[in-house]
Amino acid sequence: MKTIPVNKIDQLFVEWNKPDSPGFSLAIVKNGKIIFKRGYGMASLEHNIPISTTSVFDIGSTSKQFVAFCVAVLASEGKLSLEDDIQRHIPEMSRYQDTITIRHLIHHISGIRDYLTLMELTGMRLENEYPDEEIIGLISRQKALNFKPGKEFLYSNSGYLLLGEIVKRVSGQSLRDFAEENIFSPLGMKNTHFHDDFSMIVKNKATGYSSGNQGFKIDMSIFDVVGDGGVNTTTEDLFLWDQNFYHNKLGGGGQNLIKEITTPGRLNNGAPLDYAFGLFVTSYRGIKMISHGGSWAGYRAEMLRLPQRKFSVICLSNLGNTHPTQIAKQIVDLCLAGDFAEKTNKPHSTHTRKTLISLPAMENKSGFYVNSKNGGVAEILVKDGKMILGISGTCYPLDSVSLNHFVATANSFDIKFERSKPKKPFQLVARKDGGRPDVYHKMDPVTINLEKLKAFAGEYYCDELDTVYKVTLEDGKLQLIRQGNVKELLRLVCEDLFTGIWITLRFIGDSLGRHTGFYIGAGRVKNLFFAKTPSKPAHPSL
Repeated sequence: MKTIPVNKIDQLFVEWNKPDSPGFSLAIVKNGKIIFKRGYGMASLEHNIPISTTSVFDIGSTSKQFVAFCVAVLASEGKLSLEDDIQRHIPEMSRYQDTITIRHLIHHISGIRDYLTLMELTGMRLENEYPDEEIIGLISRQKALNFKPGKEFLYSNSGYLLLGEIVKRVSGQSLRDFAEENIFSPLGMKNTHFHDDFSMIVKNKATGYSSGNQGFKIDMSIFDVVGDGGVNTTTEDLFLWDQNFYHNKLGGGGQNLIKEITTPGRLNNGAPLDYAFGLFVTSYRGIKMISHGGSWAGYRAEMLRLPQRKFSVICLSNLGNTHPTQIAKQIVDLCLAGDFAEKTNKPHSTHTRKTLISLPAMENKSGFYVNSKNGGVAEILVKDGKMILGISGTCYPLDSVSLNHFVATANSFDIKFERSKPKKPFQLVARKDGGRPDVYHKMDPVTINLEKLKAFAGEYYCDELDTVYKVTLEDGKLQLIRQGNVKELLRLVCEDLFTGIWITLRFIGDSLGRHTGFYIGAGRVKNLFFAKTPSKPAHPSL
């Protein structure tokens, strides 16, 4: 890179770089120096304060690398082992058939259900304040895991919340104090902390916003449980953290600790993962990339590093519908053009070509697809001449690369339609952020009569959530009613399998064909059982 393409970089942010919009803080790093830094848009619309590279943002899950580093420091000091059973440090956790270790938590292979999803299913609002003990209690009540520890990878915020709790219990300090003493203060990160007290005043903090039909709204959370997230920081402070990966000053110094936290884990069968210690270790256009994004309330973040090029992008936003990961990769494309081993266009590339697909060809792919491995449901819709992927409660418009290859560029989804044999139904192969593929099998359309639908209606109780759900039949359609009178229309996917907005219900029955309960699948929560409660007898007439 001979010169910095300033105008092209600025153009990426033109939508937000105005006095009536939230925006971004950006730092670009090369060879140990910040070669470009700039704020775009406003840190506070109320007080007319622009964003700068010293504005403070909540970086969401980008925080995970700091928690993992704290654990690595404690391990290097002999105060814990990564192979410790987590019950040694958190004895109130349920005892499962297989041991869960600290290492399992670090690499997201523990099988522990995601607490944020559990809260949503319980009706607990993320806008409220909850003590750490209540959240850990919710996790501890889970009788089952998503899978056997070490068998699969499934991102779980619970694991990192528990890691934060382990740091507190082993060190005798709060996570905020331990990280300050062992990371932030030694590196001179003066504007960085774990935000474990929502009432704490933070100088230069950017307000988080969301946008809708009526303009921008403040989108801040008083939820101050930390571990899986919670770091407040600036782009300039993150530069100091970024440089420590090349010349480590922490945990006694030396690169052994850095090597450990950037080495991906493995499954029980030896298969390598793309996840190390709170860091994804992948590649971008043939070059090794270490990265992690974050999303919380009205904040979004991305920090990526190409260590072989000594090049990093730190991109923080205070607007909830932005995509810093996409923008950071576009900046890599602009700054390192011509410096890639891999010359072919990728789904995340800004140069992906679009191919025109006929309406019949799109409609041929529409319908429900089921992941036989985890029970997840995806749907392909055609609306206004465009294909849309519906998955986990979110819709992603798809651009066509070829007849059977599509991308959701802004969200780094890569979708391919394949057939195991000619004339066989399509399989949908989905990759997110260049990760491992998930395979979904196309379902034939099915119908069900009214009498069979009536049999699903009733009340269902989950003791792991201490929650009752209702299934009702209204106007010939099943409806799920969750806590807080949240209603979801249930649509039939295949026999006994229904999908709502973001959950799936798989009903089970006894030998007489009576429905006895259902298992819920909801993204990072699998096989959560609700038992059908006995019908109350009719009140006798007087």
